[in-house]
This record gives sequence, structure tokens and C-alpha cells, in this order.
Amino acid sequence: MGRPEPEGHPTPYAEVVLDLVERIPPGRVMSYGDIAEYLGEGGPRQVGRVMSLWGGGVPWWRVVHADGTPPPGHEQRCLTHWRQEGTPLRGARADMRVARWDGQS
Repeated sequence: MGRPEPEGHPTPYAEVVLDLVERIPPGRVMSYGDIAEYLGEGGPRQVGRVMSLWGGGVPWWRVVHADGTPPPGHEQRCLTHWRQEGTPLRGARADMRVARWDGQS
């Protein structure tokens, strides 16, 4: 998300987080906590750490705070992606009632 990728390889936990993020459909979002709950391990902070270190190669704009706000410092880029994908919005945040993805295809 704007930072260079760290050297080395993602941890096994990071790999499963990134795999899930890659599966979030265009126009849908999951919160950091949704991802941790879906995976059954870690928590929102751990997911956020994975995204801050390794999220540049996945559709990071589909991962938001529980209230639908984008990652700090990436608001305009998120809005651009969301508009391109048709993500349901409430102002400058994702409409979590409509846009939240439950992990089911």
C-alpha cells in the first residue's frame, strides 16, 4: 500500500490473509476484524500488520475498518478504486450493510 515490500517471504499467517483478500470480489469489502474472524485466528491488528507489510500486491482497498473507512492515508486511492468497482458507498466510506463480503462465493 505505498511502501516497498519487506525482504523475505510473508509468514504462513500473512499468506492466508493475503489469499483471502485476493478472493474478495470487486465491489465488496471485508473489515480487518471480518478477515480475522473468517480465518479463526489473529485479530484486526494482526490483519492490519499483514496488510501494511505485504498488502501492496493484493486489492488492499477491499480491506477497511469496521465502520467502512479506508486505511489512513489512502482515502482518495480507495475512493477511486471503489468507484471503478461499483462498491456501495455512504459518503467517503464503504456501506458495510451492503458492501460487506461474508467469504462465501
